[in-house]
Amino acid sequence: MADLDADGMRVRRAVLGDAHVDRASAAADAFTGDFQEFITRSVWGDIWGRPGIDRRTRSVITVAVLTALRAEGELELHVRGALRNGVTPDELKEVLLHVAAYAGVPATNTAFAIASRVLRAEGAPPSPTDVTPTPIAPAIPSDHAGTAD
Repeated sequence: MADLDADGMRVRRAVLGDAHVDRASAAADAFTGDFQEFITRSVWGDIWGRPGIDRRTRSVITVAVLTALRAEGELELHVRGALRNGVTPDELKEVLLHVAAYAGVPATNTAFAIASRVLRAEGAPPSPTDVTPTPIAPAIPSDHAGTAD
């Protein structure tokens, strides 16, 4: 069990940063201490420490799930973690757009606001990209309107 705790703490610090983990650990008390141990061991040791997918992919999944759940408090923390794990601002944008299609615009609108705030604070503004307009499909000729193909 001690190995999982140590591994979990190592992964947690790598993803979330020492400052956050130190604050969370210092704030733990008799009521919340067991939960902090659970998070470190189970989430960071057991789940984030598993082989099979890398931390970058786990960060993308986590940002998507937190956006869908509207877990705004955790989202800011994990956007920072995603940046630490090599996810680019453009990739974050694409993840959030993808979530909008499946989890809804209100949740994603909030996620974009949070991600934008984090990107500015971290000095990682979205890079300009070459945007090629997507051609709009031609209108159906009026002589085909209302007919099945």
